[in-house]
Amino acid sequence: MAKNIALVVKPDAHARRHADALERWLAERGHTVVRRPSDADTSTTPRPGNEVAPDDLHFVLVLGGDGTLLSAVRWLGDNQVPILGIKFGELGFLAEAGEEQIHMAVQAILDNHFTTWPRMRLEAEIWRGGERLAHEIVFNDVVINKGALARLALIKTHVDDRHLTDYRADGLIVATPTGSTAYSLAAGGPIMHPAVEGILLTPICPFTLTNRPLIVPPGSRIKIQLAERSADIMLTFDGQVGLPIDESHTILIRKADRPVNLITLPERNFFDVLRTKLKWSGSR
Repeated sequence: MAKNIALVVKPDAHARRHADALERWLAERGHTVVRRPSDADTSTTPRPGNEVAPDDLHFVLVLGGDGTLLSAVRWLGDNQVPILGIKFGELGFLAEAGEEQIHMAVQAILDNHFTTWPRMRLEAEIWRGGERLAHEIVFNDVVINKGALARLALIKTHVDDRHLTDYRADGLIVATPTGSTAYSLAAGGPIMHPAVEGILLTPICPFTLTNRPLIVPPGSRIKIQLAERSADIMLTFDGQVGLPIDESHTILIRKADRPVNLITLPERNFFDVLRTKLKWSGSR
């Protein structure tokens, strides 16, 4: 039976060649391919939600690194179509297969020999006064970050309407379990297994050394405001888009209603990925 399949391709000559060959291979078997280049470059404003994936896709195949996959997730929006990453990047945790496994993986999916792993996302709203300025769904993280020459940010943080703390830091990362192996990990946050639902708050270079990363329940509602007059502070979503914020903005973050359905291959194990990507050796 013919299927509609989407390809999201990293802007790289090597990835494009593989995508061209795969597109011909699928067309020869009667399948329809929707080809989309990655738009992983960061923008200064959230993109309007008028460009969305078709509703009738069987699955999405991403040829690239984690940034390309994040771009594909944004394109899918609330569409629950399964998505598979093929690694064409450097360090990355989201790709399920290497480029040498493309045809084997695609054939398994076409034969319905695959499973999916729902991964939680976050919903973020940005308000000023009574006006909602932006609404974003993220797979990895929402990040508040100061510019290179800006003073430390004072970030007032509430969880379920209770004051948590005022982080004086270079910024704050609010991450999903999937996002715990991204920017949060580089900032000293813990690694969360993707099956352990929770929301991770990781301060970036906090002035107070006792401000440590914190995991709160997945049902928590997080409210963030800058506590004093601030300049050169950016809010970014999955490192894909962002907007400048100041003390007049309020950021509300909670678990999103719909997850991302990542396709998993039988031979791939999360702990094997950690050991490989982080170069853990262990005993011999």
